Amino acid sequence: MGLTKHDRIANEIADKKDTVCQSDKGVDIRTPTQAIEVEVGAGKLKEGVRQLQGSGKARYLAVPNDLVKEAIEYTEGTGVGVMNEHGRIRKRAR
Repeated sequence: MGLTKHDRIANEIADKKDTVCQSDKGVDIRTPTQAIEVEVGAGKLKEGVRQLQGSGKARYLAVPNDLVKEAIEYTEGTGVGVMNEHGRIRKRAR
């Protein structure tokens, strides 16, 4: 069986950030300065933001390209930033 969309996105971003995806527990991708949660469905944005709560690092939601606009609107005022599926920052975290 092939990789899921979630795993494909998480692995690509983790490779770019020179780290590993740890989706089995907590936030999917952790770097020294960022916490990145990957969500592939519009109905999961709330869960993704909740997963990032409590992190002292810059918090990002990574979503497929077709969800970027919706994710930016959803995270307005939360301090959570948004990345596209290739790890490009579309909305900076506060």
